Amino acid sequence: MALTGIQIFKLLPGTNCKECGVPTCLAFAMNLASGKASLDDCPYVSPEAREKLAEASAPPILPVQIGKGVRKLTVGGETVLYRHEKTFYNKTGIAVRVASDISEKDLKAKLAAWNAFQYERVGLNLRPELVAVEDVSGDAKAFAMVAKTIAETSEFNLILMSKKLDVMKAGIEATRFKNPLIYAATADNVDAYGALAKETDLPLAVKADSVGALIPLTDKLVGMGIKKLVIDPGSREIKQALEDQVGIRRAALKALNRSVGFPTITFPCEMASNMDMETLIAAMFIAKYGAITVLSDFTPESLFPLLLERLNIFTDPQRPMMVTQGIYEIGNPNENSPVLVTTNFALTYFIVSGEIEGSRVPSWLLIKDTEGLSVLTAWAAGKFAGDDVGAFVKKCGIADKVKKKELIIPGYAAAIVGELEEELPDWTVTVGPREAPHLPAFLKSR
Repeated sequence: MALTGIQIFKLLPGTNCKECGVPTCLAFAMNLASGKASLDDCPYVSPEAREKLAEASAPPILPVQIGKGVRKLTVGGETVLYRHEKTFYNKTGIAVRVASDISEKDLKAKLAAWNAFQYERVGLNLRPELVAVEDVSGDAKAFAMVAKTIAETSEFNLILMSKKLDVMKAGIEATRFKNPLIYAATADNVDAYGALAKETDLPLAVKADSVGALIPLTDKLVGMGIKKLVIDPGSREIKQALEDQVGIRRAALKALNRSVGFPTITFPCEMASNMDMETLIAAMFIAKYGAITVLSDFTPESLFPLLLERLNIFTDPQRPMMVTQGIYEIGNPNENSPVLVTTNFALTYFIVSGEIEGSRVPSWLLIKDTEGLSVLTAWAAGKFAGDDVGAFVKKCGIADKVKKKELIIPGYAAAIVGELEEELPDWTVTVGPREAPHLPAFLKSR
């Protein structure tokens, strides 16, 4: 049972050192009780108190890791209802479901196609993470073979779906090294599946017919010492499914109900008859509040917008989206190509690079770290000043790549020309257009 703020306060050192970021230990205790602080923020808490406070300091929705390797996925761990309150920490896992009776040839073809769905965006590689293998025949050997093929020949992590214990055991034996999610413990098999999860130390999904019916199941499993749980309230009608997701999140965060304080799994693939509707439902669950959403297939027109939505929602709203500082080649530039510089605000980068690419003039684009601020804002904040930009140009190595040392700066940063010329005496500084759409004509005229 979660501790109250006063109970937590009694276990704290009482130094009021302020090193945790709040004025008093009492204030810190209240934040800890409400999930707004981490026990790690207190540098002086004793080991004994830390052990007693472990439950209270855990996030209201416990994090669960699924899979291993480059695509390992942590779901849950959330502390707020709305991302503007703080941030969402662990992105929704996007999964695709395959039947256990799929042929080896078809499976390999699908895996090859799905593995190719990777998209570059603001310096990040966007891609799905999971494949759910559904037992459709009760054939343990076929189930294990499909799961093993996915585990050994792809980077996807696994959800193993079967109602039969012997089939599930076969799948786990073939893929345990990949840390798959077991789906699912129900009222009929909770003891057997709970024992299996405890024995293998694998994450376990819990399914019921309603949110209320989940509670005795999760309580029983937690009582068995199993906390790596993912919950499915069983709703497959859109309105009820949304209400359940919101209700679970509110109960966990606002009422601190530990019985539902676990990440959720959703199944748009069971709620629609076509991919367009599946995609809409999946988009709803990414926003509110599915930790994993399972589709019937991956297609570019469905997956790409879902990945972009997920990126936008799970980006820290208090920190601008940024690209990495450095030299970006657009259109295979050479030693005679123009050199432009701008800030690392992601939107600025994509607009400017897009216009340069559209001009068909191969160019070097220098991106300076301005902590994600746009040109005008960065200049006003002193993060795109002439001396800083000049120092960056010297250090980035662009001088070794070009013969014509001319630097084109954004029109809105014209005020830094003098400082830049002092910092870069061997360079000619040219003021470019103020608006990115004017870049193609500007570059072609040179």
